Amino acid sequence: MAKKKPRARQRPRRVFTPEFKAQIVELVQRGERTVPEVVRDFELTDSVVRKWIVQAERDAGTRTDGLTSDDKTELAALRKENTRLREDVEILKRATAFFAKETR
Repeated sequence: MAKKKPRARQRPRRVFTPEFKAQIVELVQRGERTVPEVVRDFELTDSVVRKWIVQAERDAGTRTDGLTSDDKTELAALRKENTRLREDVEILKRATAFFAKETR
């Protein structure tokens, strides 16, 4: 049997505030620092910084290749409401079937 490779210890997932993300994006967009400099100085990953920049451009309206932050928030709320409504419909179906049996 093949041995499993030991996994490298991953550091805990970090959470960044919207203000911090905006400051990082602003540093890059104003030309004060390049993405590699920001990555090195703040111990971030290249992909996350570039993702923040793209999202900031979408929110500002300079990119149209995806959803803005407001659109994402609205979509999440609508999906949650849709799930709740589907559950409500399922409950009503069961109640209707139950009461239909009772009246026979």
